[in-house]
Amino acid sequence: MTRPVTREDLRGKIQTVLGTIAPETLGRTLMHEHVLCDIRPPGTRSDNDLGPEITLENVWQLNYGRGIKRAGRKYMLDLENIALREVEMMKNDGGDAMVELTCGGLSPDPAGLRRISEGTGVHLIMGCGYYVNDYQDPKNHGRTVEDFAKEMTGQILTGAWGTDVRAGMIGEIGCQSPWTDLEKRVMRAAFITAAETGSAINVHPGRDPDQPQEVANFARTVGHPTERIVISHIDRTIFDETRLLRLADSGVTIEFDLFGQESSYYGLSDIDMPNDATRLQLIRALIGHGHLDRVVISHDICYRTRLASFGGHGYGHIFRNVVPMMKKRGYSQEEIDAILVRNPRRLLTFV
Repeated sequence: MTRPVTREDLRGKIQTVLGTIAPETLGRTLMHEHVLCDIRPPGTRSDNDLGPEITLENVWQLNYGRGIKRAGRKYMLDLENIALREVEMMKNDGGDAMVELTCGGLSPDPAGLRRISEGTGVHLIMGCGYYVNDYQDPKNHGRTVEDFAKEMTGQILTGAWGTDVRAGMIGEIGCQSPWTDLEKRVMRAAFITAAETGSAINVHPGRDPDQPQEVANFARTVGHPTERIVISHIDRTIFDETRLLRLADSGVTIEFDLFGQESSYYGLSDIDMPNDATRLQLIRALIGHGHLDRVVISHDICYRTRLASFGGHGYGHIFRNVVPMMKKRGYSQEEIDAILVRNPRRLLTFV
């Protein structure tokens, strides 16, 4: 067992699942991924029928999300040997680190992440806290803000989910629209933990274009610095520059984390999902308004069918395909380095 750490131990450092590192050693970083995770809806987890095996004949349809009645295994990232190989493939494509945000309700596996980091040499920074309302243990509905904060602080300073593996970021803290009382309590607890430990927070916003701004306004109301908050899933939430720029003006970091999802169809909401080219156009708009330091990117892989082993793009897609696209579209190396290296380094360094 490793000894607990203090805030002073963490200040100026980044905490990975293997311990602390100097920020300058982090390298090119994906800011929102899942490596070991179970995102099946809680009500379906006792179902023994996981549906068909994933094959070349059905992987596209499984990703599209229609026409196959049972698809439980799609939502399970529980094959550690496959996970290790996929992370190794990302490293070979030019990635150095990833933030793994499988938090409470999504079956986190800190010991597994440690083994994968040891086996690949990739820096894995683990999240903590709780996902959206419906994924939480029913017992959480009776818990206080202070109780949640004590647990999250322990996950950073001592160890998470019954292990001595320590988290390096808070999140992804789940919200939905309308925002529930339980989710607001968890968010308030995240603010307390961030103040006590110096960690940044990643937020999973509800699927309403104004909910990310609601989170930013909530933080400002309670006096929490928005500069230490990352808002995920912007590419399935905000589609107009006015809202996007207003959100960036509030100080939060904008995360485009669905790179690799090229289909306009999005089964979880009635939207037209952007493709990678459109994502880069929106990022260019942010940069044009002075917000280069408020952008990070990732894939948010939480389905087996998005792994290369099952016919998907894998964790290396951004390094293999998107970075060359950025260069073709006029992104400078300085801009690319800001998005993939400098902004993640700043956010993941404890203050």
